[in-house]
Amino acid sequence: MSGAQHFTLVEETGSTNADLAGALRSGDQPTEGVWHVARRQTAGKGRQGRDWHDGSGNFMGSTTVAIQDGDPPPASLSFVAALAVGQAIDEALDGACRPKLKWPNDVLLDGGKVSGILLEMVGTNVVVGVGVNLDNAPSFSDRKTASLKDHGTAPSVEAFAEILASVFARYLAAWRTDGLIPILKGFVFNSLHYTGSPITVHDTDGSTITGEFFGLDNTDGALRITLADGSERTIRAGDIS
Repeated sequence: MSGAQHFTLVEETGSTNADLAGALRSGDQPTEGVWHVARRQTAGKGRQGRDWHDGSGNFMGSTTVAIQDGDPPPASLSFVAALAVGQAIDEALDGACRPKLKWPNDVLLDGGKVSGILLEMVGTNVVVGVGVNLDNAPSFSDRKTASLKDHGTAPSVEAFAEILASVFARYLAAWRTDGLIPILKGFVFNSLHYTGSPITVHDTDGSTITGEFFGLDNTDGALRITLADGSERTIRAGDIS
């Protein structure tokens, strides 16, 4: 464990999310605020079951949040995580390239995806998993990717873990104390989206919905879009472009 006790580090595991989920199911309660970090994952997953790139020198870690009475919806921790990852990257790069956020929780550098975030509910706890391309990024034919090294000096896994743990703790406290609306405002302020910007939603069934960005629902962060006929749709799952 690091000197500040903000993370534990293992050389290799199947999945940091699975490790914490397994601990919770067995009756153990990981300490909130401490991140479980691995140098290598052999079975990491992203949203919608996608594999997450396991690149040497990149960050792969998870933490748990114990849901308390009065907390905002657990799924909205996705926005907390995205804001925290974006700010942690900004701090690690000393502002050399400002990250942008894309609904629901993508973090981009110069238009390339640099991070993946996955939430899993286990009982009354949420396991928050984060992967960040620090040293290298995979190549895909259908989307642009990025790493911190593309825009400066990549921090070590340990250094980034400390930054992320600190920033995530601050946003988590704000989520609990001030509620979801300030978190959503911060997300939109740091995002690619603005009122009236064109947006296309790709549903899991292969269909698409095209419209204009009209904000996020204050109760849960669902995407609101205005269609060509002036009607409004609320989207709670899907990828956007």
